[in-house]
Amino acid sequence: MPLSPEWRRALEMLSNAGDSGSTEAVLIEHGFTSEMLTSLVRIGFAMITRTTNQASRIRITDVGRRAL
Repeated sequence: MPLSPEWRRALEMLSNAGDSGSTEAVLIEHGFTSEMLTSLVRIGFAMITRTTNQASRIRITDVGRRAL
């Protein structure tokens, strides 16, 4: 499945963020929508984790790395 430029950019940002991932707020500041981020999670390219302070972080999955 070919990635749109927007999805590729989001996955590259998540990949560069390392194991801790990035917050949704930071990704939205870079122009991504909540709906697009939700789609990445639903198809398995990314996952949401919660930190101890209850902040949501989004990380790339192995499937997302392979898609790049």
